[in-house]
Amino acid sequence: MAVNVRITAALPSPSRILQALAAAFVGAALFVVGMSSARAEIKVGVSDWPGWVAWYVAEQKGYFKKHGAEVKLVWFANYTDSISALSAGQLDANSQTWSDTMGPLAKGIALKTILVNDNSAGNDALVVGPKIKAFPDLKGRSIALEQFSVSHFVLVNALAKNGMKPGDVKIVNLSAGDAAAAFMSGRVDAAVVWNPWIHQIEASGKGRTLFTSKDLPGLIPDLLVAQEKSIAAKRRDYVGMIRAWFDTVAFIQSQPDEAAKIMSKVVSLQPAEYKLLLPGTRFFDARLNQEAMGPAGNPLSLLGVAPTVIKFLSDNKLIEGRPDPAKGIDASLLAEALKAK
Repeated sequence: MAVNVRITAALPSPSRILQALAAAFVGAALFVVGMSSARAEIKVGVSDWPGWVAWYVAEQKGYFKKHGAEVKLVWFANYTDSISALSAGQLDANSQTWSDTMGPLAKGIALKTILVNDNSAGNDALVVGPKIKAFPDLKGRSIALEQFSVSHFVLVNALAKNGMKPGDVKIVNLSAGDAAAAFMSGRVDAAVVWNPWIHQIEASGKGRTLFTSKDLPGLIPDLLVAQEKSIAAKRRDYVGMIRAWFDTVAFIQSQPDEAAKIMSKVVSLQPAEYKLLLPGTRFFDARLNQEAMGPAGNPLSLLGVAPTVIKFLSDNKLIEGRPDPAKGIDASLLAEALKAK
């Protein structure tokens, strides 16, 4: 929200001076209110992933307003673009994975993870055609995915777990939606995508999952990551946003049909189709967030999984330098959000 004030003045008579002064004070007050509102608004990037589309539940159910958070959700059809937008300062915060946050951290960009939305529990997958029965059949085959995104991370881990390396396959760099389309049309032999594309591919009968995020427990946390300077300027709104998230999780768990109805409209699916996507997403409530933001000993801990994430990213030259994962976490807002209001 921007406020532009233009004052044009004629020579006033004495009787109009007080009126002019009063108008000036009113204008100044409106300007201050407008600027305060502009500072309060958080621009948050959102992409097509159940754990992030859920933010629209918070918006439509009034949870942002309930907790005093001024939030503007900004939709990105291409997930990778949202990561770049956050790093460039075009967003206050973004919905992105832990692995995709490591690159900006390694470059010294001041980002902080303030909330864990979910862990992928089957909603990321390597899909293959009927000719591919096992991993050895992938050798020399073309695989479409968003290069350097979580899909690339899934593939690297999947290949490593099956005694293969990225050089054994031909990676075709496409956005997730385009990767799914390329697979469905037979232009590539396999694809790494996330839901709803996995479900669409399986429903078409043209492909099946060979490997999913169920095989990578704890390694794909989906987050709310914010610019450090934005947190300093809009802390109250971020705390309110975290509280709104906990209301959202409770709503999804208690009323999945209505939640699916809201979320499905965002991605142009039928509610029944979208509801099928929810089990592959483990939504994180307050307790699970405390575990995720806690020490490395917990299997859900961001710090605990970070070495594995960094190793694969570094081994496969997906990042330059070595990030400090501890610098990419700010658990203080979560702690504040959990305090009695």
